[in-house]
Amino acid sequence: MTGFAQPSENAGKTSSVVIAVLGTWLASAILLGATGAFVTPPGEIPFPIIIGATLPIIIFLVAFRASCAFRGFVWAADLRLVAGIQAWRFAGLGFLALYAQGSLPGFFAWPAGLGDMAIGLTAPWIVLALAQRPGFETSRLFMVWNLLGILDLIIAVTTGALSSGLAMGISGQITTAPMARLPLVLVPAYLVPIFIMLHLTVFFQATHKKIVREET
Repeated sequence: MTGFAQPSENAGKTSSVVIAVLGTWLASAILLGATGAFVTPPGEIPFPIIIGATLPIIIFLVAFRASCAFRGFVWAADLRLVAGIQAWRFAGLGFLALYAQGSLPGFFAWPAGLGDMAIGLTAPWIVLALAQRPGFETSRLFMVWNLLGILDLIIAVTTGALSSGLAMGISGQITTAPMARLPLVLVPAYLVPIFIMLHLTVFFQATHKKIVREET
């Protein structure tokens, strides 16, 4: 009986570790945001934001490569939940609202806001397809949707960095400086990496399933 219980026990331990890491990461992002650790002077490369957005993804990739338990956790993730979480990106409407108030530059707000809204709006239909259409998880449409989701986030981070004052004249006098302070800093320092990890989970699962099919 012990041999049959072990996989479930390992999965439970890995899930607990993942939840603890996510909680610690969120608390750290809030603490650093409160102390102004992500703020950089206009005209300087916003390294703190860039590090905050990329370091968690690097750690995710290293953990996936190095840990069998974590790899199994990623391969077993429910893709309906993975895609459903992306629906929260419809909150990108807030970028457009802040642009309308004069708090964020249009160079950043329009592509970031509309891109996030497009992914968030289509997420429920993707979840429905995953639930009703066998094999949709490895379909070209699902892969393209995830690629577009990653592209949107890359564009958002890039335009956000350029609009921080790094490229003078692109965004005029209004910059993305508010994105380096709470609560908006949680978007690049927490939510963006999580959304990218969710997209990567889809590709890792698709690759794994393809290999399994070829071996059988």
